[in-house]
Amino acid sequence: MQIKLSTWNINSVRLRIDLVAKFIKSVRPDVLCLQEIKCIDDAFPRKRFKRLGYEHIALNGQKGYHGVAVISRLPFDSKTMKSYCGKTDSRHISAVLGEKAGLQDPLTIHNYYVPAGGDEPDPKINPKFAHKLAFLDELRECPHMLPARDQRSIVVGDLNVAPHEHDVWSHKQLLKVVSHTPIECEKLLAAQAYGDWIDVARARIPLSEKVYTWWSYRAADWTVADRGRRLDHIWVSRALGSCVRDFKISRDARGWERPSDHVPVTAVLEV
Repeated sequence: MQIKLSTWNINSVRLRIDLVAKFIKSVRPDVLCLQEIKCIDDAFPRKRFKRLGYEHIALNGQKGYHGVAVISRLPFDSKTMKSYCGKTDSRHISAVLGEKAGLQDPLTIHNYYVPAGGDEPDPKINPKFAHKLAFLDELRECPHMLPARDQRSIVVGDLNVAPHEHDVWSHKQLLKVVSHTPIECEKLLAAQAYGDWIDVARARIPLSEKVYTWWSYRAADWTVADRGRRLDHIWVSRALGSCVRDFKISRDARGWERPSDHVPVTAVLEV
């Protein structure tokens, strides 16, 4: 059985529901993980998703800010959410696909929206950056981020860190820019290594090759400037390491009308 899973920071699901529908009709993912949905659970466009064939929805919404969702064609066995850093700011939701979805062994999907961290990369003067660093530390120690050897788990989302040199348009110029500072990169890579997670993008694309999933709204022409960063990730546990069949970044979505500044990232797994 193959499962196609996509992750996308949509930057307001209600504002961009037509773009989501366009993507769904083109790519047809079995599971779509959204970040920054920017609405409470009751305001989520469930009816539209159901018309598109996605009847199973796990939500952790928040008015105006943040919020994450897992939308699926397949039914969930269970769903949970976790708060970090003593805040209830809707940055995590997880769902388990198991017997109800026709899987012999369960598959757990964790969807994250890591704090952006503000503009100043100094935790002493910028509480947003301090929050981001604390979040990454807590993420590393979270029990579900340490999967057992045979545990089939996936971590996806806007992790808001571009951890490698060629995950940004200019390593040298962005070393003091939030999302690519050495301390952020170290903390995210530590979380990845501690749980023995496989970064699907970099398992399939050499570290020497530039890879982006985000382009700033500030560029007059993002295609010409091409000053991107790889902020959106799909990680799989070691038990799924040999199960990845395909991987794609939908770069063209950045050029759609009134787009998100992030684009969808998709992996296909044989489960």
